[in-house]
Amino acid sequence: GGASIVTDTQMGRSGINKKRLEQYGGQVYCFMSDEDVAQAAKKNGTTRAVASMEKACERNEKLIFAIGNAPTALIHLYELIKDGRIRPELVIGVPVGFVNVVESKGLIMEAGVPFIVPKGRKGGSNIAACICNALIYML
Repeated sequence: GGASIVTDTQMGRSGINKKRLEQYGGQVYCFMSDEDVAQAAKKNGTTRAVASMEKACERNEKLIFAIGNAPTALIHLYELIKDGRIRPELVIGVPVGFVNVVESKGLIMEAGVPFIVPKGRKGGSNIAACICNALIYML
């Protein structure tokens, strides 16, 4: 339906088939390296992951979020959804690790939006890109 994808890592962004996605009207964004995101994070005392989710809210288009690294991005995305600031078409929540990983996945499963979330601590940016590509190829 023309949705674009927002990732939380350049690695995840790199792994998504952009040419194929463009055929359906979508693009892939990762705001983590943007200078304005770094400045906003510093100014607000947050992480770049949080600031990049804030920046995604400014996009006036359908968005799919593919979070494969930062549980803080997933937690903040949940807060943005609950505050009514954004309504993603889909959230792919696959951060990997130990700190807040399981908890962040649980929040997204309660956010009232479509989601793909594995149980436990497994995931990663490569898995987020794989899921995106699988969905694109299924079209």
